[in-house]
Amino acid sequence: MRTMLRSKIHRARVTQVNIDYEGSIIIDQLLMQAADILPYERVEVLNIHNGARFDTYAIPGEEGSGVICLNGAAARLASKDDLVIILSYCQVSDSEATTITPRIIYVDSQNRAIPKGMGEDWAKDLMASL
Repeated sequence: MRTMLRSKIHRARVTQVNIDYEGSIIIDQLLMQAADILPYERVEVLNIHNGARFDTYAIPGEEGSGVICLNGAAARLASKDDLVIILSYCQVSDSEATTITPRIIYVDSQNRAIPKGMGEDWAKDLMASL
């Protein structure tokens, strides 16, 4: 068995940090659906601004809100407006590992999904198609 990248939310902007919470990352439910991340699924978060990397679990946020909120201890590893990459993984056999294609979700400045290289006008159409 191999651990492979299943999905990635690329360069999401942290909208909130809340140290007084049990822990986790709150992610807009639309982004979770687009990236195929389930509630309470383990995710890895990479902070582009300071290099921090940490694991936590995902909690669905308000649909369409663009929320990316780090809670508890994770709130010490990022600041509001930092850019992060959120990764999910899967376990697959060696034969499946050679054919897996991760789902990559690019976002605009409001954390709305957009096609890579496209402007913000494409976000509504993409989300409607999911």
